[in-house]
Amino acid sequence: MLPLPVTICLTALFALMLTALSLNVSLRRRELRVALGDGDDLVLRRRIRAHGNFIENAPMCILLVLALEAVLATSTTIWLVALILFVARALHAIGSLARSNKSLIAPAVLMQHLTFIVVGVWLLVQTLSNQMGSM
Repeated sequence: MLPLPVTICLTALFALMLTALSLNVSLRRRELRVALGDGDDLVLRRRIRAHGNFIENAPMCILLVLALEAVLATSTTIWLVALILFVARALHAIGSLARSNKSLIAPAVLMQHLTFIVVGVWLLVQTLSNQMGSM
């Protein structure tokens, strides 16, 4: 059995998503022959932001799942949190890249931020209660 299976699974999925988003940018850059910046191209700009937003948020998603596994939250809870964060990141990427699916961004952001808040508060309460109990 792998230690930290949920963290490993989510990290693997995010590595694949990051590669797809990065290749998406690189292929458009090659097509436009633009090495730096966005060449004032709306499609490239959307791809850059989808990649950038992913890389800005995915590490915290992974850290939250890792922290849940470290404090021994129930397995179902960990998998549920990982699933919510994965779906949120996927919806955000799809919504950012597509012209017609922008409506996916708001639910993705809401899912991610609510999960960050709930898990963050839960982890804080767990940590503080463990520290108070050991005094």
